[in-house]
Amino acid sequence: MNEIEKIIKENSLGLDTKKGRFGIEKESVRVKENGELATTPHPKIFGDKIKNLYITVDFSESQIEMITPIENSVEKAYDFLRNIHEIVITNLKNEYLWSQSVPPILPDEELIPIGKFPENKELEEYRKLLSLKYGRKKQLLSGVHFNFSFDNEFLIELYELSDKKITFKEFKNNIYLKISRNYFKYGWMIIYLLGASPVVHETYLEKCINKMKKFTEDTYYFEDLVSFRNGSCGYRNEKDFFVNYESVDKYVESLENLIEKDSISNAKEYYSPVRLKTKNPKDILKELKNNGIEYLEFRSIDLNPFSEIGIEKQDLEFLHLFILFLFLKDDESFDEKDYFTYLKNQEILANKGNSDEFRLICCKDKNVSPKEFSMVIIDEIEKHLKNIGAFTNKDDKTLQYQKNKILSNTLYSDLILKEVKQKGFIKFHMDKSKYFLYEMEKIPYTLKGFEDLELSTQILLKAAIKNGVKFEILDRDENFISLEKNGKIEYVKQATKTSLDSYVTMLIMENKVVTKKVLEKKGIIVPEGKNYFNIDEAKRDYRKYRGGIVIKPKSTNFGLGITIFKDKFSKEDYEKALEIAFKEDNSILIEKFVKGKEYRILIINDEVAGILHRVPANIKGDGIRSIKELVAKKNLDSLRGVGYKTPLEKIKLEDPEKLFLKGQGLTIEDIPKKDNVIYLRENSNISTGGDSLDYTDEILDIYKEIAVKASKAVGAKICGVDMMIEDINNSNPNENYSIIELNFNPAIHIHCYPYKGKNRNIGEKILSALQYL
Repeated sequence: MNEIEKIIKENSLGLDTKKGRFGIEKESVRVKENGELATTPHPKIFGDKIKNLYITVDFSESQIEMITPIENSVEKAYDFLRNIHEIVITNLKNEYLWSQSVPPILPDEELIPIGKFPENKELEEYRKLLSLKYGRKKQLLSGVHFNFSFDNEFLIELYELSDKKITFKEFKNNIYLKISRNYFKYGWMIIYLLGASPVVHETYLEKCINKMKKFTEDTYYFEDLVSFRNGSCGYRNEKDFFVNYESVDKYVESLENLIEKDSISNAKEYYSPVRLKTKNPKDILKELKNNGIEYLEFRSIDLNPFSEIGIEKQDLEFLHLFILFLFLKDDESFDEKDYFTYLKNQEILANKGNSDEFRLICCKDKNVSPKEFSMVIIDEIEKHLKNIGAFTNKDDKTLQYQKNKILSNTLYSDLILKEVKQKGFIKFHMDKSKYFLYEMEKIPYTLKGFEDLELSTQILLKAAIKNGVKFEILDRDENFISLEKNGKIEYVKQATKTSLDSYVTMLIMENKVVTKKVLEKKGIIVPEGKNYFNIDEAKRDYRKYRGGIVIKPKSTNFGLGITIFKDKFSKEDYEKALEIAFKEDNSILIEKFVKGKEYRILIINDEVAGILHRVPANIKGDGIRSIKELVAKKNLDSLRGVGYKTPLEKIKLEDPEKLFLKGQGLTIEDIPKKDNVIYLRENSNISTGGDSLDYTDEILDIYKEIAVKASKAVGAKICGVDMMIEDINNSNPNENYSIIELNFNPAIHIHCYPYKGKNRNIGEKILSALQYL
């Protein structure tokens, strides 16, 4: 073990070494159905490209850039990138994201649109400069950037255990500089293992195409090419120049000299495999000198067409372990000669790495194959991690994944060449883009890494990502989040509890008795009924109720404790229903049953945002299975889950359902006839297994106006109005409707992912009401 490994091992800091901050940036170009570059402007659906934290453009309007926030694990960063990717591809209209680093079918240079920034001409001018210097086609080369820093507490502790002859800032700088120098030496391995651009379309830069061999009818390549993007014709500066990584001051001085000589226009134009970064990118060189290195940006990663989002999680996890190896490995000499040697090593590996005869220059000028040396380094990674007591089963699988690529000759570059040869360049990559879109559209409601949250909260977070609103999970169990954009902060619970509604407004809607009285004063029709505070009083009034009635708790949501008797009922069933209601609350309502169908009308900011007809929990007979078995079968639907994390809830077979079946002369063991629909509840709440049908466009305006009037009556900006309507085509509302309830915390997922109908994009309507859009 070396000195740093001894300190880590002796102080049990092995696992702390793995703690860090991780971020991913990914570029992808938009394409048409036929694989041509889409030259349309950046989609307006993603809002202001400057202000959106997550979805913007890179060089071109055609080139979307996705940026994750800083996360405390590779997995979280990967999941967030997946979420952004899914949001982008499912919101593109008649376009796709190209799955490859090298561009698709390109038009003439002047037809490739440069990124437009009307409010920031400096950004536009910089892109114009790049287009003149490198050409627009070259700037469309896309890839993945991986941002990394150690956990600061770990670095502080490591510093405290060192001899402290330098400041903490210098100590931290030295660690990141060492990793950077080692990346120059060993970074060829990332190109070798993750390189995935071995062929380029004939419409790319003519001066490059002229140097290459024809591969298929419309593609060219350098024989044994691993990564065109990282090779001699790829995304690199016009000339190689020396940048000193010995210290931050020398690094800054090197870049300042290059800027002064007009070799580059600014620090961003230094296309290094690894760059030193700070929190404030505006004057990065000044920031580096004043505050030191905050994180490193690794830039050698190609888009992987075999991955649903362009990068495999296991590859990112390997990159993390590789960075730890660069940190733990002894520092070695790194002068100007070494710099150019290592830079050239990466370039020729990218160009020739697939050749069995190719040899790297390394190990004191000994030549070695990348296959052989990669296996040596993987073993070294394992050794270093074991030295500090940080090697896990997960690490073993991560390293084995890379070994398998090498030993089985299944590097991405090899596989792509085979696929392109067989299917064609455009077809292979478009097929991948379309397939992954299809797979993500299967379950569009989930937000990776946030599946434990209620679906309504996930929908609001998706809308936030889409529109560049920063968010933080304050309490996962309570679904409590904060939103922030342009300095404006809002706190939201369960997606619809916001600052828009006062506490007393929520209390009014929570109390069904008070709600009825408030609505009655405004001339709004509500069912006749009586409030009961004890079960004995309610039992004594049994003889008063002969027609249809509804028995429900005074202050519950989601259909809890509700029993509906449409017609006659026995005393035994009546008392059972009372027990069910009083089990949920110490006060209940018994109301006259109102004829018609029930509709949930969602009001946001005095406007109707969506309307659903909710069909009560039901099954359809097949003449073979029992009601119990049919419920179990229907519950297998991927749309159904538990705890409001899916669009529909699983159907239960508990006391309320059994009581309702009894009223039909049925039990859960009965076998319904083929095609007979059996209802398991009278109330139609989605939370009790109901189906959701979108009726927003079918309901007449008069009923929408009544719903808005009801929400205004209680002072609500966000509420769910439950309205019974006997005939939705009757424009005369008198005796045709009744409002049975107002809900202060209405679920929004039912309007976004109805069983049948349109997605009403409620998340964005909430953001708009909160003045974020």
